[in-house]
Amino acid sequence: MAELDPVALTGRLTAALRAEETDRPDALFTDPYAAKLAGDSGKALLAGLGENQTIAVRTRHFDDQLAGELAGGDRRQLVIVAAGMDARAYRLDLAEDTRVFELDREDVLRVKEELVDAAPRVARTPVGVDLAGDWAPALLEAGFDPARPSCWLAEGLTQYLSPPDVLGLLDRITALSAPGSTLLIDMVGQSFLDSPMMKPMLDWFADRDAPWIFGTDRPEDLLAERGWRSEVTLISEISSALGRWPFPVVPRETPGVPQGYFVRARR
Repeated sequence: MAELDPVALTGRLTAALRAEETDRPDALFTDPYAAKLAGDSGKALLAGLGENQTIAVRTRHFDDQLAGELAGGDRRQLVIVAAGMDARAYRLDLAEDTRVFELDREDVLRVKEELVDAAPRVARTPVGVDLAGDWAPALLEAGFDPARPSCWLAEGLTQYLSPPDVLGLLDRITALSAPGSTLLIDMVGQSFLDSPMMKPMLDWFADRDAPWIFGTDRPEDLLAERGWRSEVTLISEISSALGRWPFPVVPRETPGVPQGYFVRARR
């Protein structure tokens, strides 16, 4: 099996957290493939990181968002950017004519296919690309139709990218998105990266060669510049609504409070 670099290994950590959530009696979702996708490396990372509720909340939130976005209308193309160990094509009950394109490095996609011994529930097309490069031609060659409305999911990605790479990613998604398309994305705030209380966790990732680089507390501004209309929700608000946030939810841009955001943007 191919060796994955530190950032790609965070996908196995995410799978380990999804497996842990699946085993809870009050699980927010069920991912029957997560334990195998995590493997020993993901479990080892989880043991070092400790408790983290954000991944479970993020997974449930985007599951719900995808169910709504793909339930009707013309959006039948789903592009998962940096798909990693994501198993949504195998576990979500999507409309049968949905086509899922998974973008990630070839070695990452190959590892997942070696580990999942099941058929996807919908048409799944893996597209091996370098996400820091121009991956649009490969997606088009794989059958993606830019003339049709699409749904994009970029989950747990932008914090690992440089600011120019984040902007380039948004530019490529925008160029391929017909009117009526939706982008689901999460971003950490610069407030999060600057927070002393978050430093131990950030140091943990940096020590494993997966530093968090990018943050913004105004994700809607980046998207508005590209013609998207955004709805921005605090991660803490969704976490509280799902019963996984033991702290008060404070208003956005409260000084000294680290924030993260879920964004749904439309063209």
